[in-house]
Amino acid sequence: MDRDFKLSGEAIIELHDRLTRDWHSAPPKPEVREADDWLAQVARQHRANIDLWHIEDEARTPGATDAALAEVKRRIDRTNQLRNDLAEGLDRTLLQWLAAMALPNVSAPLHSESPGLMIDRLSILSLKIYHTREETERRDASRNHVERNQERLAVLQEQRTDLAHCLDTFWRETLSGTRRFKIYRQMKMYNDPSLNPAIYRSTNPEKGT
Repeated sequence: MDRDFKLSGEAIIELHDRLTRDWHSAPPKPEVREADDWLAQVARQHRANIDLWHIEDEARTPGATDAALAEVKRRIDRTNQLRNDLAEGLDRTLLQWLAAMALPNVSAPLHSESPGLMIDRLSILSLKIYHTREETERRDASRNHVERNQERLAVLQEQRTDLAHCLDTFWRETLSGTRRFKIYRQMKMYNDPSLNPAIYRSTNPEKGT
């Protein structure tokens, strides 16, 4: 990140929406090609959410076999782990940039949510908005279905606007030294063979006794 870096909720929303449109009509695994390194990191995190969204759709496929559902569940776990790791990476990048200015101010009040987690929420809202808008445009849907999703779309857009404003305000407060944040590790246990009893008991039954 260069010295002129600026965190912008509006820029993140524009990136999320553009990539959501592009990636829904592109090959399954397009490369992230953002010129700005920060936006490239945001894009990679968003890609994980897009993948997770569609893998979770697979889990709800009618008639799916138990074996297929088990494999989907493993993919969900791996992708969700990646999603969280990338959100933490966003915070790590921001903290490294702030450190050059002796920020965040260690005596400032602590914010309960980090920028990376807020950006993750913006990413999910982008996907909800995209798919809800699709439902408002379905020609085979009833009028009630379209109207209900138009109402949902308006709520989602308002929520996203509010969240982006909160992110911008939080960042300004961080730069002014009146607010601080730190990385909150998700501490996922299900992917760690040493922490998940279903894994370590199956590989070493004596540990379950």
